[in-house]
Amino acid sequence: MRTPAAERDELDLERYRGELTGYCYRMLGSTFDADDAVQEALVRAWQAADRFEGRSSVRSWLYRIATNVCLDHLRSRQRRAMPMDLSSPVPSSTPPVDTAPDHAWLEPVADRDVMPLGADPAEQAVVRDTVRLAFVAALQVLPPRQRAVLILREVLCWSAADVAELLGTTVVSVNSALQRARATLAERQVEPGGQPRELGDAERDLLARYVQAFERYDMEALVGVLHEDASISMPPFRMWMQGIDQLPGWYLGHGIGCKGSRLLPLEVSGSPAFAQYKPGPGGRLTPWCIQVLELRDGRIAHIHHFLDTRLFARFGLPAEL
Repeated sequence: MRTPAAERDELDLERYRGELTGYCYRMLGSTFDADDAVQEALVRAWQAADRFEGRSSVRSWLYRIATNVCLDHLRSRQRRAMPMDLSSPVPSSTPPVDTAPDHAWLEPVADRDVMPLGADPAEQAVVRDTVRLAFVAALQVLPPRQRAVLILREVLCWSAADVAELLGTTVVSVNSALQRARATLAERQVEPGGQPRELGDAERDLLARYVQAFERYDMEALVGVLHEDASISMPPFRMWMQGIDQLPGWYLGHGIGCKGSRLLPLEVSGSPAFAQYKPGPGGRLTPWCIQVLELRDGRIAHIHHFLDTRLFARFGLPAEL
């Protein structure tokens, strides 16, 4: 006779951690919240394993638990956003003083942490495309259940019947929620599963020139790789700036402390990214921010600077250089 312990051992829940992290990240917009939600879902599943009757797959059962964890979490939290969602750009002379708490901001995620086990190159490309900051920020505008429906249907390609079963509702309700969610994303000119692709030689050259310009703090070279309406943001600061007529003034003004920084390449939020280490005490380079870049028309269109240095340890980066 099989024991409950033996049944738990056979479930191999850990193999689903990566894809569940991706799901919870899209739902919650936070690396740290996603970690907590996945851990809670796996603990709940482990505790209930002896009651799992096998009427659905283990994967579907885990997604049901993870969805409930996320929905519970979202009942007590405001949506996460980016500075560009909340205000207009400000002049480069604006002092960086107005902040919002960490839980107000969207956070980046390491690509490797959201990959399903054994994902092929095509699946990996779709995952990266659907953890882009613009897409995840748009998801946060949706009501939580619409958000779950859109992710399950459009990103994970579940059938309407399977989503209805997971959410305890009807196919008609699921289809209606999906239609409303699609309309909201269309208004924001964002859609899942666009045309994900690897960076080409031109993009890699652009990034190399950006790194060289930033590390040399060469404003002329830096402006040369930026789109004319390029912008930068720096959560937790509410402010953001736009335009190559403004950005050099920021870098040479309030942002002058970044001079002498070093950038380490990362794979974050499906986008080119860098860990920025800033000059610190004793000549050491210490963690400052995670930069996530958006490219458009062969130039850099936006640079997100995430100043939460907890991300360095979370992404496995060194404590100093």
